[in-house]
Amino acid sequence: METAGAYGAGKAGSVAFDPVAFFTHPRTVLRLMSWVFSMVVFSCIVNEGYINIGSERLLCVFNNNADACNFGITIGVACFLGSIFFLILDVYFPSISSVKDRRRAVLLDLVFSGLATFLWFVGFCFLANQWQATSPDELPLAQGSDAARATIAFCFFSILTWAVLTLSALRRFLTGSNRNLFTWQHLEPPPGNARATPYPIANGATIVTTNPYQAPPFTETLDPQKLTQQRPVAPAF
Repeated sequence: METAGAYGAGKAGSVAFDPVAFFTHPRTVLRLMSWVFSMVVFSCIVNEGYINIGSERLLCVFNNNADACNFGITIGVACFLGSIFFLILDVYFPSISSVKDRRRAVLLDLVFSGLATFLWFVGFCFLANQWQATSPDELPLAQGSDAARATIAFCFFSILTWAVLTLSALRRFLTGSNRNLFTWQHLEPPPGNARATPYPIANGATIVTTNPYQAPPFTETLDPQKLTQQRPVAPAF
């Protein structure tokens, strides 16, 4: 039997979507940053990453190595689409009631984020090495130099954002906790329709609480007649 609270499945569909809280959530901010960084990388290579010198053939600004440009475009487009996919998954995640489906979603996030971190690290090292090996003669009038530097810089920024997402997904997968897990609620207030639970006391009074998990207060039954101090009766001789 599945645990109702695993990965927050017990509260599926009970919390309404809050756009402000969702887009200010740290995980959403990281995904949006990753989305922007990946878009900058592949757009810089596509727009200014190729030059032609005396011919109609386009050459990659990274040491005339077409593999470097193709690698940057591929990983940039893949992470661009992946960020959009996980943003949509974040929105629909609270409505998933199956624990297994939630666990698969967290595992998918962990695998993709870890793979993206590794690929961005490889891409950063590869592009930086090829740009270092590029001679000034291969770039007349420094064509594409700004785009190449921007590509390398945002590859490094992408390593940081995807590494944080990987660590967050790993913690959620190991703990199975719904706290800060694809959701925008941190401390949920008690439901407004919670019924008050009275706890009787011996003298007829009651204590009313709205917390269904609160234990009744400790009470002791006291007879008012016993509270009256009585003088001890002297023994008869």
